[in-house]
This record gives sequence, structure tokens and C-alpha cells, in this order.
Amino acid sequence: MEDQLNCIYRVINFIEKNYDEPISVKDLEDVSNYSYRNIQRIFKYSCGETIGSFQQRLKVENAYKLILYSKESLTSIGLEVGFANIASFSKAFKQHFGISPKAAKLSREMLLSEPDLVPITSDILLIPEIVYLQPMEIYYQSIQTDYNNEEIEWLWKRLMQNEFPVSGTEYFGVIADEPLIKPEINCRYDACASIQAKNKKLPSKAIFGGKYARFTHTGGYETIDETYTKIYSRWIFDSGLEFSHTPIIEKYEKHIDTTDNQEEQLTYILLPLK
Repeated sequence: MEDQLNCIYRVINFIEKNYDEPISVKDLEDVSNYSYRNIQRIFKYSCGETIGSFQQRLKVENAYKLILYSKESLTSIGLEVGFANIASFSKAFKQHFGISPKAAKLSREMLLSEPDLVPITSDILLIPEIVYLQPMEIYYQSIQTDYNNEEIEWLWKRLMQNEFPVSGTEYFGVIADEPLIKPEINCRYDACASIQAKNKKLPSKAIFGGKYARFTHTGGYETIDETYTKIYSRWIFDSGLEFSHTPIIEKYEKHIDTTDNQEEQLTYILLPLK
């Protein structure tokens, strides 16, 4: 079972890196070490969708991120995420989200004002640091979640059952999907450590590599939504910067296991920039 889970992690990571390119049967067999028929079956059972559907979803969801956070034309965005032309891009986008790319671009600020998502009203303007970060290898476990704190805490407890060096290990959370644009807010969250566990071989992948806007959140994780609200409401559209469609990353500078006082916890929220 663990071999199958690590196989799924490898396939997901490979598709995320290459979603905008044609992926062959041989590519999938090489990365998974399973036959194409078996990896399709395992993937559908584990992820609830086919490999083809997953790749198509990544295309349109990454396109939506670019519509929200960049100044690129719709034609450029469609080509960038792997569609052959604007017609095929528009058709796939509308099938997935129920609106056209043009309508999504015109209503991007309205999206952020939906009451069940992130409110856009805040009196506080957060100013981030702009940082350049080198790629680094991390070791991780994943969960599908609506960012329920209890589910994320459960994932971290499961990850921390592994034996990591007390000194030198850094901890990260990778928000693989954009919760604002998912049809249902059920996104993948990766709990990550910078050093491989001593007692278990965890799957690995690279994160970072580029420019980020780094915001600081102090206090426990249960209040981090307040910081995200301030980011989305007062800064994200007026910054003059363009965002990348790569994942948002949280770095737990003072992790829950390193301090008993939640008020002393420190989290960096890293938004990728172009």
C-alpha cells in the first residue's frame, strides 16, 4: 500500500511539472514503475479522477490563476498552459468553471468578494518582503482538505511521527491548489520537512526557485485566514506585481513542535511572483 501511495505522489508531481506538455504512456510507466493500465487504475482509485482529467484540470485551474494574478492576454494564457488555440482553451475552461475565460477576467474582483470565500474588506495594508529563493528538496505527505485546521493538524501529527533531526530540519506547507477558484473548495495541502525521515522513506520533490512576496503571520494557525484576508483584500490587486501560478508556500519558522506558546509561532506566507 505504501509503495502505491509513493507511486501516486511521483505521478502527481510529474504531471504537475509537465501538465502543459503532451504526456506519453511511456512517461507514466517510467515514473510510476507500473503498467499504464495499472497506474490508471491506482490513480483513479486514489485521486477520484483519471490521469487525463487531472492534467486537464491543472491546465484550466492554472489558467484561472494567470487570469486572476497576471496581465497576460487570454490567448497567451491558453497557449502557456498547453492548449493549441483559444477556441479549445475557452471550451475546456467553460466546461470546468461554467463561465468563459473572458467573463472570468472581467469578474476577478467579484470572485474575491464572494461571502463564502475570502472577503475583500480590511483596514490593514500588509507590506511584504520581496525575496529570491533557491530550489530545495523537501519530503512530504499530502491531504485533500478544505483547509480545515483539524485535518491539517492531523496530517502534521502523522508527519511528525517520523523521525526528523531536531537540529536543521525546516517545515513547510505547500498549498497545491488555489482554493478561490476550485469548483468545490477541496484542495491538496502538503506537509513538508527539509530533511528525509530516519525511520521512513518519504516521497520528495523540489519547491521554490524564484521570486516571492513574503508575508509574516504571527500566532497560531487557526488565525492565519485573517492574514490571508488582509493579503487578498488590500494588496494583491494594487501591488503592481504579477503572480506565478506555482503553489503558495507556508514556511513554519517557529513550528508548533518548537514552542509551547501559540503566540510565539511564526509563519511566512510566500506568494510566487513572475
